[in-house]
Amino acid sequence: QVQLVESGGGLVQAGGSLRLSCAASGRTFSSLAIGWFRQAAGKKREFVAAISRSGGNANYADSVKGRFTISRDNDKNTLYLLMNSLKPEDTAVYYCTAREGWGIWESPVEYNHWGQGTQVSVSS
Repeated sequence: QVQLVESGGGLVQAGGSLRLSCAASGRTFSSLAIGWFRQAAGKKREFVAAISRSGGNANYADSVKGRFTISRDNDKNTLYLLMNSLKPEDTAVYYCTAREGWGIWESPVEYNHWGQGTQVSVSS
């Protein structure tokens, strides 16, 4: 079983930055395909970004492209999401997710391990 623990959320003004972290345990981290999703109040969970096992390739949602950067440190078993130029519409609970195997996956149904989430709130 994979355990995922997110941290780094908080309240920030529009235009500001935050860096989320996700610490993973229970499986060899480099064997996991991992990513970030978010869910705003009253809305469906949506894809934010995902990264390959090596960290060499990543996909982003159009809404965050150019502002967010996903990265991973396989030696530290940690996934990151650097969020710049934050907007009020980025307000949501952000979830770290993982699955065994290769690839970069953008649908939540492809993942079978989820963290508890961390709240990000962006004020205007």
